[in-house]
Amino acid sequence: MFIFLIILNSLISITCLVLGLLPIIKGSRDYQDLSFSVLAFLSGIWTISNFLGSNVTNPGVGAALIKVDFISGVFLVNSFWVFAYLTKKRFLGIAYSLKLLVLGLSTSIFVAVLILADQVVETSFNNGLIVSNKQLYPVYLLVAGIFMILGIKELIVARYKSIGIRRTQASTMLLGLVVAATLVAIPNLVLTNFFERSNLLLLAYDLSYVGIFIFLALSAYTIIRHRLFDIRSVIARSVVYILLIPILISIYSLVIFGFTNVLFQEANKVGFGQQVVYIATAIFMALTYQYIKKQFDRITNRLFFRDSYDTQVVLDKVSNVIVGSIDPHKVQKGALAALSVALKPTYMVFLFKDGPELLRRGDIIGQQWNMHEPHALAQSLKKLGKKIVIYDEMEEKKGGLRDVLRVEDINLVAPLFTKDDTIGYLIIGQKKSGNVYGTQDIGLLNIATNELAVALQNAQRFEEIQAFNITLQEKITDATRELKSTNKKLVALDEAKDEFISMASHQLRTPLTSIKGYLSMILEEDLGKVNPAQEKALKEAFGSSQRMVYLIADFLNVSRIKTGKFMIETKEVDLPEIVREELTQLREMAGSRELTLKYDQPEVFPRVKLDDNKIRQVMMNMVDNAIYYTPTGGTITIQLYSTGDEVIFKVIDSGIGVPKEEQHKLFTKFYRAGNARKSRPDGTGLGLFMAQKIVVEQGGAIIFESEEGKGSTFGWRFPLSKIRA
Repeated sequence: MFIFLIILNSLISITCLVLGLLPIIKGSRDYQDLSFSVLAFLSGIWTISNFLGSNVTNPGVGAALIKVDFISGVFLVNSFWVFAYLTKKRFLGIAYSLKLLVLGLSTSIFVAVLILADQVVETSFNNGLIVSNKQLYPVYLLVAGIFMILGIKELIVARYKSIGIRRTQASTMLLGLVVAATLVAIPNLVLTNFFERSNLLLLAYDLSYVGIFIFLALSAYTIIRHRLFDIRSVIARSVVYILLIPILISIYSLVIFGFTNVLFQEANKVGFGQQVVYIATAIFMALTYQYIKKQFDRITNRLFFRDSYDTQVVLDKVSNVIVGSIDPHKVQKGALAALSVALKPTYMVFLFKDGPELLRRGDIIGQQWNMHEPHALAQSLKKLGKKIVIYDEMEEKKGGLRDVLRVEDINLVAPLFTKDDTIGYLIIGQKKSGNVYGTQDIGLLNIATNELAVALQNAQRFEEIQAFNITLQEKITDATRELKSTNKKLVALDEAKDEFISMASHQLRTPLTSIKGYLSMILEEDLGKVNPAQEKALKEAFGSSQRMVYLIADFLNVSRIKTGKFMIETKEVDLPEIVREELTQLREMAGSRELTLKYDQPEVFPRVKLDDNKIRQVMMNMVDNAIYYTPTGGTITIQLYSTGDEVIFKVIDSGIGVPKEEQHKLFTKFYRAGNARKSRPDGTGLGLFMAQKIVVEQGGAIIFESEEGKGSTFGWRFPLSKIRA
């Protein structure tokens, strides 16, 4: 049995040290976490020193171990109180007093000094008996008792003033602390001074180790089940298997030593029967280990690990849903399915902001859920910010968010926020298992909701765009129908207009021809002598009638283009002579505006085939524009020359020019530049349009260069290969 106690004591000590490492492994800097580490380490030191100090036979070693036992004991009860004190302060959100902690530590150091000075206990070994006959021993008892009572009191306060998961944690630790304090204090502080060494006293000592083990086991349960330190499941699994070891050792030790003590009386002799028992026990251990481990795994999985999952796997599933669809409902349903498998809630639902004061329910998974007070819930969630809140961890505050969540049966709220705004919330009920949402769950939701918020916002916008497209398509269809109807009317009106222009042009051209003929006869003095004043007036009238003829020709040509009757009739022409004839008619008008009109007629020029009337119309239009748009005193230069490959005609003026931003529209029908409209309001915008049509139809190209305020160059060029006679 002594061997069994050694093994049990060693395992309890190792367990204490392992539990003390948990906050350190976590990397915690929180004082409550670190105080638990100190408490666990001191528990391990006290357990081993107490056991060895009571069982070694060497007086010197035993005395030293007893001092270690008492010193670690006084710091142990101090750490009991510190851990409980910091737990209460943390649970209730109250700042701790550093002075109070220093006072407690100073008291423990003072008592430890008294122990080292042999003022508290004196140890002598008479069959392992510890004699405590120093007068200051009551001081040790008093200090230890006060620390224990204060520690229990702090956890009681934490238990009754905290809520949710905090209350559960405090309750579990309070139970472990009361059991440990009772089982440690009675044998070590009371019985040891009133009873001689006996089996009863040794049993009491053994129970004190069990008390420490119970406290640490309950602390481990709190750590694993109720996430006291939020350690990872792999560490929790390690703790579980550490607890499995002493259980198996205890069972097997009882089997071996119990049966051998009952069956065999000769302790120093290993007989055949004893060997048979050992062999049978080994076979029993081999056969039962896997079964016991399997059952232990089943129990611990149900208690601790039934909610375990791989975070990355869940996030991958959520990402696949987001990437795989732009339908908001498919994204919602897929995300809810992936998250619910991991979190195992009773329900999970999306809520979206629908205006400043309203919430719109999205897709749901799990049991049915409805908003009882939508307005109050919207107002409360509006103040939430970007932090995930859990009902169990919220402070009780009348009229606060916790009350609203209780009414709505909501256990967790995860905001869905993007770079610009919070678009909604992921509402989650409590876990089916009854467990609380741990750090892994919160971490998963933090990442998943960030991705989902952007995806749902994009999907929502896509849906809005689709709806807008449908509405827009309907409006376009209606508008197209109206446009088609209107276009039919416009086509009819356009045809009527073309017929009218064609008819009017024909009707106007006949009397204009007569007017122009009679004016020519008068100017040539066929009807008598005319004086200079009459001649000037008649020339002006003749020029105006000629321009009217060209204008009517433009209208007729536009009408013919529309009706497909525009024809080019080429014949051999003397192009230099045509230019001279047209300029003769325009010199009078240029002179009246005090403009210099220059033309050097080429002496040698190839004979070409062009439409005589239409090319005259183009020349007339370009020179006429140059005269009208060149200010008084300006110069207009007309050039006609052949390069051997091309025939080129240019009209170069020093006029108002064409604004650069309007040049690309200049040759469109009825278009006139802004400065041209101011200089000549009566223009039609058809001259350059027709000029381009006439030149291009005969295989040529228009020449155009202009700079506003500095003048323009208009003209055309024909390849000789296309027009040579």
